[in-house]
Amino acid sequence: MIETVGLLAGSGWAAGLNLYLATLMLGILGRLGWGDVPQVLTRVDVMVVAGVLFVVEFAVDKIPFLDNVWDAIHTFVRPIGAAALGAVVAGEASSIGAAVGGVVAALLALDAHSAKATTRVVANTSPEPFSNIGLSLAEDTGVALLVALALANPVAAIVVVAVLVVAATALTIWLFRVARRNWAKVRAWFAAG
Repeated sequence: MIETVGLLAGSGWAAGLNLYLATLMLGILGRLGWGDVPQVLTRVDVMVVAGVLFVVEFAVDKIPFLDNVWDAIHTFVRPIGAAALGAVVAGEASSIGAAVGGVVAALLALDAHSAKATTRVVANTSPEPFSNIGLSLAEDTGVALLVALALANPVAAIVVVAVLVVAATALTIWLFRVARRNWAKVRAWFAAG
């Protein structure tokens, strides 16, 4: 049971940063026998689709403002994809556990995605592209490490995800307030001119 909860938490939150890498990592690690990964995620066709979409996201994520468009679209895609992952990880599609797993994974993904999207909006105010590249590489590394941790040590993954949820929620609220204050200053400046 704890293995399922750890995998659900780790993969759900990771999917909010990069759904395709989280799915691909689960497939690869499942094929390597690292843990009890649902068979469907280790299928070659699932891994190929996840791999191709990861390569696209890997490229798009490095381009300022294009990453914001990608994130806007993925505001719906990541939580829905995480819900599907959560349902698969939690068990049979007809069970209440699968439904609960799907909802939990979707909420965790939404938390991670919100922090990622607001951080990227702020990073794009910088004129250089290196902050986007650095953030993207850090996110991808975090996804890979979190999925691996969820399979290797589910209890540690649950603790890490709990800390990440609190930190991401606080960061999102703070960045939203900063953006709202800055937007008010811009409107006042235009109104005065």
